Amino acid sequence: MMERFIVGLMSGTSVDGIDAALTRIIGSGLTTKVEVLAFETYAFPSQIKRKILKALHPDTSCVRLICSLNFELGYCFADAVKQICQKAEFDLERLDAIGSHGQTIYHQPIAEADVVPSTLQIGEPAVIAFETKTQVVSNFRVMDMAAGGQGAPLVPYVDYLLFRKAHQAIALQNIGGIGNVTVIPQQAALEDVYAFDTGPGNMIIDALVHHFYGDAFDPNGKYARAGSVNERLLEELMSDPFIREKPPKTTGRERFGKDFVKAWLANWSHIPANDFITTATMFTAQAIAYNYKTFILPNDPIDEMIASGGGSHNQALMGWLKKLLPDIKIKTAEDCGLSSDAKEAVAFAVLANEMLNRQPANVPRATGASCPVVLGNLTPYMK
Repeated sequence: MMERFIVGLMSGTSVDGIDAALTRIIGSGLTTKVEVLAFETYAFPSQIKRKILKALHPDTSCVRLICSLNFELGYCFADAVKQICQKAEFDLERLDAIGSHGQTIYHQPIAEADVVPSTLQIGEPAVIAFETKTQVVSNFRVMDMAAGGQGAPLVPYVDYLLFRKAHQAIALQNIGGIGNVTVIPQQAALEDVYAFDTGPGNMIIDALVHHFYGDAFDPNGKYARAGSVNERLLEELMSDPFIREKPPKTTGRERFGKDFVKAWLANWSHIPANDFITTATMFTAQAIAYNYKTFILPNDPIDEMIASGGGSHNQALMGWLKKLLPDIKIKTAEDCGLSSDAKEAVAFAVLANEMLNRQPANVPRATGASCPVVLGNLTPYMK
């Protein structure tokens, strides 16, 4: 079976930095085997992070900013590749490919008024390819959307390849900026797999922690454990139509980002800081639990949840999930031998490998696409 060394790159809705995973991948499709040789998250330079956040908001974004940032991020992603190879003492010339998700600037999965379903990720692959002298697979969402899908979630295919079990029904719950779940029923074929976004993950929590304390996130749920849940506010948050929307569904910073938090702070200004953070953390937990109880458990009793992403380190959040879903064994990706933080970067290395093998890698039941399609655009580099 063919062996490839591939770096997977991911920059998510939380804009924490660039996740880079150097992987050794053998085979493709159901025979895929993955070894993670090195993983690291490289924080964005402060001026780049400011530009990304500015580009994400319609009131502050402009075509000039996005045009420049596309190339600036290309250099940032290329540097991340060089650094992860250096960390692993791996010769960059041995690298076979790079799978780069890029930085999502806007994701419009549903037609509205005068806009069509569309998506935009930046981080110019030509810059990455030239700087690393390595072919790049990027732009993973667009072919699924061309086939009528929402272009997300993308990870369920990889979840199925790496985590399926013959005699257990499992849910893989990622808690990044947004929460999303992949459901793999017992003895599932790929067409039985489904996935969707459950609502906010860390996005609102991180915004509040930064607003009140200047920190990037809530370490181990420290602030959440110091406050109390405001039940009236929690009830209002849980009434958000997205939480109750039937799958397939996907969301992002456009819905639960800066404007959402700003309005929340203005309307509930009398609430103490830690109570805000505690309520936001409980909102994430209850949104996940509601979606399981409403859309998953009636049809697929889940034996085990495997949590990943930054939220899996939040002890308050994980504790509440265990109380809200007492019949499900909840563990983290680390319990399965994979870093919770590395999981999505590894996924894009696997998706790049599938594209190079011309292997369809979307899950139509998860995205709503009309058929399986090959994901990703190839930017070649002749060594």
